[in-house]
Amino acid sequence: MALSRRAMITGLSMSFLTTPAKAGAGVVPRPDGTPEQVARDEEFWRAVARQFKVSPDFVNLENGYFGSMPEPVRLAYHRHVDVLNEQNSRLLRTSYKKQAEEIAARVGALLGVSGEEIALTRGGTEALQNLITGYRRLAPGDVVMYSDLDYHSGQYAMKWLIGRRGVRVERLVIPEPATRRAVLDVYAKALSSTPRLRLLLVSHMNNRTGLVLPVREIIAMARERNVDVIVDAAHSWGHLDFTIPDLDADFGVFSLHKWIGAPLGSGFLHIRKSRLADVDPVFADETYPASDIRSRVHSGTMDVAPVLSVGTALDFHNALGAPAKEARLRYLRDRWVHQVRDLPNVEILTPEDPSMYGAITAFRITGRTTEADNQAIVDRLFERHRIFTVRRGGVSGGDCVRVTPALFTSRDDVDLFARALREIALG
Repeated sequence: MALSRRAMITGLSMSFLTTPAKAGAGVVPRPDGTPEQVARDEEFWRAVARQFKVSPDFVNLENGYFGSMPEPVRLAYHRHVDVLNEQNSRLLRTSYKKQAEEIAARVGALLGVSGEEIALTRGGTEALQNLITGYRRLAPGDVVMYSDLDYHSGQYAMKWLIGRRGVRVERLVIPEPATRRAVLDVYAKALSSTPRLRLLLVSHMNNRTGLVLPVREIIAMARERNVDVIVDAAHSWGHLDFTIPDLDADFGVFSLHKWIGAPLGSGFLHIRKSRLADVDPVFADETYPASDIRSRVHSGTMDVAPVLSVGTALDFHNALGAPAKEARLRYLRDRWVHQVRDLPNVEILTPEDPSMYGAITAFRITGRTTEADNQAIVDRLFERHRIFTVRRGGVSGGDCVRVTPALFTSRDDVDLFARALREIALG
């Protein structure tokens, strides 16, 4: 049965957020107020943090790789692992298919599309590879394009098309410092100066610096020139509050094990129904008819426990509310950035335009652009302050350090990081 987006959001129990996992704990109601007001309520976010079982031995500011499961999801996942092991093939051959269809319908409803336009995958990378390598509207001599900030697996898949489709690959550089106008200008120039451009990869929120691009405007410019866009939204959904119609995307890839908090091994791809024929069934799959989006994914016999746990993750996401999550994550980013932006040698690689960032923001110390330079900063943060971050490469302006708070991150955590960064920058 199709479920409306409103039905997904309303009528959900707040017990996930108000009761810690152990029995007998008290209830802390979610505060009233705007998302921005809720974002600053540390008492409420401490209650949320209690729903995550994370190590107290270090401050984890590297939550972009994948998102820790909240306790309701972790417990559901363990139950599903047990059920899968107990029922074995019977589960896979009977009830699983219907459950997977219901999960796709829920995901689609939250994103404002039909479940028939959603195909579950083992993650965003599998979805990205399937869309790029299966894209049919290419002829020898055509051009495909990605940017320096796009995910490395997406870049590799685009290069794979050289030998398979005879295309040329071009790389676009996102300007630093980035502004909405500068980003739109660089895409407009690329589109107008590349007459045989047919396919463009665009990261909604990239994994290197966290910059959020004006995807809808880029897609509109591309359509005017008959260029298709694959949107990589692996980092943005569950992090930012949007739907697929908001982006007006025909093709998109998403992760469920990042900001939705489902177990590792869960994601999906989206293809607008009218565009399904422009992506080949994967490896000539005949499990489903070519008119079924599920023919664009064939993962073999896979661990279905992560997929079966997605519903619980969506419940947790909905109980918090996407606007409150987005506001909290932006607040944590702003909290540390605004404490160091007076330092002339600290380059913040996302602008102060709230539409162009979320929690993820990378920084660079001026002149320290090598892998060794930035790994040394990462090591110092951990060894001296027990703060875990990660170096990111591939950025045209030089390597950087990525900082990614999570829903369980406290105000004190990011304050500690800001003090540590000031020490490094001034040292």
